[in-house]
Amino acid sequence: MRSLLLASVTLFALTSPALAQETTDHGDHGEPLDLVVTSIIGRAQADLLSGTSVVAGDDLTRAMKPTIGDTLAHQAGVSATSFGPNASRPVLRGFQGERVRVLSDGIGSFDVSNTSVDHAVVINPLNADRIEVLRGPAALLFGSSAIGGVVNVIDSRIPRSLPEEGIHVDAIGTYGSAANERSGGARFDIPLSDKFVAHLDASYSKTGNLRTGGAILTPALQAEALASGEPEIEALAALSGKLPNSGARTWEVAGGGALITGNGSLGIALSHYDSLYGVPVRYALAAGEEAEAVRLDVRQTRLDVRSEIKPDGGPFKLLRFRGGYANYRHDELEETGEIGTSFFNDGWEGRLEAVQRDKGGWEGAVGGQFFLRDLRIVGAEKYLPVVTTRQLGLFTVQSLDMGRVRAEAGARVESTRHLADEDLDLGNPDLKRSYTSVSGSLGANYELTERWRIGLNASYTQRAPSGEELFANGPHAGTQAFEIGDPLLKKEKSKGLELTLRGAGNGYSLSASLYHSWFNGFIYESPTGVIEDGLPVFQILQASARHYGVEFEGSVHLATLGQFAINLDGVGDYTRATIRGGASVPRIPALRLLGGLEAQSDTVTARIETEWVDGQSRIAAFETATKGYTMVNASVNVKPLGKDAGLDLTLSANNLFDVLARRHASFLKDYAPLAGRDIRLTARVSF
Repeated sequence: MRSLLLASVTLFALTSPALAQETTDHGDHGEPLDLVVTSIIGRAQADLLSGTSVVAGDDLTRAMKPTIGDTLAHQAGVSATSFGPNASRPVLRGFQGERVRVLSDGIGSFDVSNTSVDHAVVINPLNADRIEVLRGPAALLFGSSAIGGVVNVIDSRIPRSLPEEGIHVDAIGTYGSAANERSGGARFDIPLSDKFVAHLDASYSKTGNLRTGGAILTPALQAEALASGEPEIEALAALSGKLPNSGARTWEVAGGGALITGNGSLGIALSHYDSLYGVPVRYALAAGEEAEAVRLDVRQTRLDVRSEIKPDGGPFKLLRFRGGYANYRHDELEETGEIGTSFFNDGWEGRLEAVQRDKGGWEGAVGGQFFLRDLRIVGAEKYLPVVTTRQLGLFTVQSLDMGRVRAEAGARVESTRHLADEDLDLGNPDLKRSYTSVSGSLGANYELTERWRIGLNASYTQRAPSGEELFANGPHAGTQAFEIGDPLLKKEKSKGLELTLRGAGNGYSLSASLYHSWFNGFIYESPTGVIEDGLPVFQILQASARHYGVEFEGSVHLATLGQFAINLDGVGDYTRATIRGGASVPRIPALRLLGGLEAQSDTVTARIETEWVDGQSRIAAFETATKGYTMVNASVNVKPLGKDAGLDLTLSANNLFDVLARRHASFLKDYAPLAGRDIRLTARVSF
């Protein structure tokens, strides 16, 4: 039945005359909202060979949540790790962790969110101008670890243009009822001369414990608690509503400036991020005792640089450099307030891109990238030695427009070296590992009719194992596992195909993708059946694997009633991933369909949508099945002073019927449901 439903959805997506409203809106810097700057040479979404989403403007305001993962969770092909309301990283086509790169304006976030699901991404959505999501081969230009995709959060901390006003101000304030969320931020761009602009921004948010749609524990865990024979453990079966230890407090401040001329720009920004948040408790029911309520105290100081030069002549029309450094630390605080474990991370990253001039339809870019990271863990739950990672990559993307046919090729060569300066009894004295990875893609799209294109892209990728996959050997509280890496891991290799169909017309458009990847040496975790330090032991292994799926998004204009345009939109995605022999890859999101009805005018937009998520019973050996759910959301956006007056008010009701829901991609789904009914009021002003 599920296969029949999937086939019907796919057929509908590929044959329907409409499923995505065309937009002519422009962003804060004048570029069309559908221009994807993360594609290096700047492509409209319709011209890209991979699945892509752009969230900006009113859509970003309506979708904004405290984390990047939850902010993007309604985009096609995107789910979230949902480790409580404060640590939710994007999941792209079922990939997470080391296979997804989360970027801040083109370079890394310099945190340790890739090492564990309880570690938050140090990027605040409040500061985003727009967020771009690249899924598939196009993301590989940002590193072999982007095999699943890239999420690029674009802000204006380093200004790109001089404000027309004497001073430009953007401010936002939000209240959310589910967690008593109070958040706000303001940004100021101040021209100090006809070529120099200064930037200041600050934000603050505070939440209480998240209110969910019902029981905290699943029925199976409730039964386990009741059978424990311990009164304190039995009482856990009655937990409902508020999610214990899920409150947070976060603040951030930044300052920067840029010199902007007709031939380019040079800018710099310095920022500091500070957050204290609780990690929802994963109760040790089988052990007959309650796990500790740990809080994470996160601090990061970051320096960013961006430079662009537009040469008057020569082979390149634009030279672009983006670099950054950050000092990161977080302390994992026990219930007594004492520090149990500390993570220290120093990171450097730089990226140079040279964009070629268009010659008879041929355009492209070449570039290089370096990445340096020193990760150190101190404390009781030190599961990694001190690991230093050095990475250097060279890449190019070349495109040829032949009219009805557009061809594109990309390639990346990457050298990665990991050095662990101590042995955690891994049984291997060689703690230096070096890899050279080669990745490439070749594809084309063909114009079927005016504004309708079909494309096919083939890719070959290699990914070097991460330091965590190589050298882990110890208890990991975030995953509640004793993790054992393998220093002899080989490169992860895959071959992939992606078929795309995109079209647009008068009041409609469609974007749909079918993808399939074959892995050799897929790196995954597998339970050994052994218990160590009271935790199940998981060994990192490699095997052949397959990964395939479908996604679509779009809308159609239904009617015009007075000043209102009535539009219907839809999103759907499905992913399946198996390891050799047919075993399921863990935490793969289930089939999801989302449909919305929207009434739009120049000053009022009203929307109601329904999201249906199927249950997930295709599970790995150590997983539990997840029940499906249906959520209804509604919102209204009003511009009370007029379309261009700069004042927006948004009232939204998420999970209107207070449904109990759990995301299968979450490590913590059995202990931490999603938010219940959440009434949100957001005010945004710009002048």
